[in-house]
Amino acid sequence: MPFGALPLPAPWRYGRGMLTIGPLGEADHARWEELFRAYIAFYERELDQAAYDRAWHEFGADTRLHALGAWLDGRLVGITHFLVHPSTSEADLCYLEDLFTDPGVRGRGVARALIGAVRDWARQQGCGSVYWQTHETNAVARRLYDTVASNEGFIVYTAPV
Repeated sequence: MPFGALPLPAPWRYGRGMLTIGPLGEADHARWEELFRAYIAFYERELDQAAYDRAWHEFGADTRLHALGAWLDGRLVGITHFLVHPSTSEADLCYLEDLFTDPGVRGRGVARALIGAVRDWARQQGCGSVYWQTHETNAVARRLYDTVASNEGFIVYTAPV
């Protein structure tokens, strides 16, 4: 049974295989968690199991948090998580919170396709734009991001509560 109610984009064909972007299903839970744990580890963070369970539950509800997966030749190799929030000065905004691809398939268009699918979804929802952030040292991702979006120079501050 598909997770959530996200529309299924058409498959993309890249190089040596077929890349498909779409909603996650229950059968994807273990692989999704493996990829998400790798994403969290990349940023040198740790989450308890309850955080992974909470996120998975939210993606299944598909109301506040949304997720898409990328399958290359039938194997889940990339994930993205995103949400919509209001803006005081323009249409609602789509925040692409997490994006991760299996290191073994990088450079094959997976992240680009996931970003494109989120943009398509956000357009269908009436959002004005999609935005995200990455660490300044993430040079590999930034090379891609510089080709699909503009860095508007904002600096992010975080204050724990």
